[in-house]
Amino acid sequence: MGIKTIGPTTINAKHRLICHCEAVEIELDLPDGVVDARRCDCSFCRRRGAIAGTISENGFRIVKGVDHIKRYQFGTKVAEHFFCDTCGIYTHHRRRSFPNLFGYNLGCLEGVNPFDLGEVPVFDGVNHPSDRPQNNK
Repeated sequence: MGIKTIGPTTINAKHRLICHCEAVEIELDLPDGVVDARRCDCSFCRRRGAIAGTISENGFRIVKGVDHIKRYQFGTKVAEHFFCDTCGIYTHHRRRSFPNLFGYNLGCLEGVNPFDLGEVPVFDGVNHPSDRPQNNK
């Protein structure tokens, strides 16, 4: 089960995610609330500083602003990081470990202040399993 309430905000089964300028709007299916809220300390995420939740690809729908969404990739070029080209806010990303999952910016959830979560787990992105040498047996 996920987090059903953040501060005064109830997480709805269908919850709206918007960037700062509202050019990008995404509908998330969150029947279990916010699942797997975490930070990551990889070279990109630690600079971005956002708390991300996890959602399956089929629970994610862009409502408006697809033409405003820009993609950034680095390193292995498996993960895809998306942001609004107008206000620059990170909205979501496709995970490198599980490309069928998205991470989304909890700070973009309508009515949510991510600081109301307090401490959240940190994923060790510096020592990502995909960066380890493969055993060749």
